[in-house]
Amino acid sequence: MSDITDGGSTRAADLEKTGPDTSARRGPGVRRGGGDAATRGRTTIADGVVEKIAGMAARDVFGVHAMGSGLSRTFGAVRDRVPGGTKSVARGVKAEVGEVQTALDLEIVVTYGVSIGDVARAVRENVIAAVERMTGLEVVEVNIAVSDVKLPEEEDEESESRLQ
Repeated sequence: MSDITDGGSTRAADLEKTGPDTSARRGPGVRRGGGDAATRGRTTIADGVVEKIAGMAARDVFGVHAMGSGLSRTFGAVRDRVPGGTKSVARGVKAEVGEVQTALDLEIVVTYGVSIGDVARAVRENVIAAVERMTGLEVVEVNIAVSDVKLPEEEDEESESRLQ
């Protein structure tokens, strides 16, 4: 690792022998370059990051049985069984991320017997809190589509196969 300073090269090993350059030291609280450190540079957050955060937050809500449509859950169950495959926490979530705002679309399956309105409200609150806390983005909307209801007697599509 080398640091180019005034056209010369100073290696870390040389600094250990001679010590750091104390002429560049400043008092506590004084920063080089002027301005607030938070304004130097730009942070971008990928759509997939927001989708994962929202997916995890939605799954934490009581009454949410699964995320995504029947077809995506079926493909996901197959993909989860493939050696080396990973479970998709973003399944059923679509995010549009801008500079300072994000909008989310979620597709959920609720458990039979729970109030869909209460579940949707709790999912919306949990997702907004998690995304805003972790990313700093303003969540402008969370659209929730309930694609199915999990009945007690229905077999889970994601359960283990009986074949060996």
